[in-house]
Amino acid sequence: MVNGKTLSLSATVERWPIAGAFTISRGAKTEAAVVVAKLSDGRFSGRGECVPYARYGESVEAVAAAIEAMRGDLRNGMDRVALQGAMKPGAARNALDCAFWDLEAKRAGKRVYELAGLAPPHQLLTAFTISLGEPDVMAQAAARAAGRKLLKIKLGAPGDPARIAAVREAAPNATLIVDANEGWTTDSLAGNISACARANVALIEQPLPADADGALADIKRAVPICADESAHDRASLAALVNKYDAVNVKLDKTGGLTEALAMADEARKLKLDIMAGCMVATSLAMAPAVLLAQRARYVDLDGPLLLARDREDGLRYEGSLVHPPDAVLWG
Repeated sequence: MVNGKTLSLSATVERWPIAGAFTISRGAKTEAAVVVAKLSDGRFSGRGECVPYARYGESVEAVAAAIEAMRGDLRNGMDRVALQGAMKPGAARNALDCAFWDLEAKRAGKRVYELAGLAPPHQLLTAFTISLGEPDVMAQAAARAAGRKLLKIKLGAPGDPARIAAVREAAPNATLIVDANEGWTTDSLAGNISACARANVALIEQPLPADADGALADIKRAVPICADESAHDRASLAALVNKYDAVNVKLDKTGGLTEALAMADEARKLKLDIMAGCMVATSLAMAPAVLLAQRARYVDLDGPLLLARDREDGLRYEGSLVHPPDAVLWG
């Protein structure tokens, strides 16, 4: 019960085809499996979308079940603040947290940014992702996207120096971010970083496995390094200092916009740059992340651009510019 009204809850699994395939160091997929949570008081309703991620021990079925399991807590008056302690960080809490924000905004007749005390959001430049593949295939993809200002290059396999060199040649004017998805080793680290420096890469995401990233504290870095799989919520930030220069904040890791905003504030106190990241998902998942991204140095919210189709009333993209969501979508 929130504001004296009992809330109904639903969790729906949706599958959205990807345009081609999305390939990283851990494998490839051809669809985005998302879970949408919906909260309704009979008059107003709010939605939130999450992406369960096997890397963190999540499955679509388990996340949907975890959301449905909150029915009793909702009957007992759980609100968005209480949700933070009732569920652990992760995809399930993200969907519910964002659904709460959406519902609160609709009830108040305001936008989420107003409720959160944020400035009105503006359009942002987002990265566009080039999937991992053979150097010539990645070069072809980079050439097709060469007009975009910011490209995110998936690496994390033997032969990465050739890949990043081929991409740079194909997209000479784009700013490049590299994401190794934990695919490098301490033996390959120095060579790969040097190759990235030669290609004038601006940032390298998660080069080493999260349980082996201590080696990053001991290396000279010609390119700044960003934590992804090593970073989840505020509790994970202290361990990043001296190993990383930036942190990728994703709502599916933090467990929603509430914790993501708090994590971004704490990261800045620790002098860590912020990347606002995403999983491959629809505009409903990106919409709350657009608010987080207002305070990020790097924005990676291209999930809908990688899909064969997006949901109706999705975010408006003009090339690599992403606009804030309309209220009909979220918030």
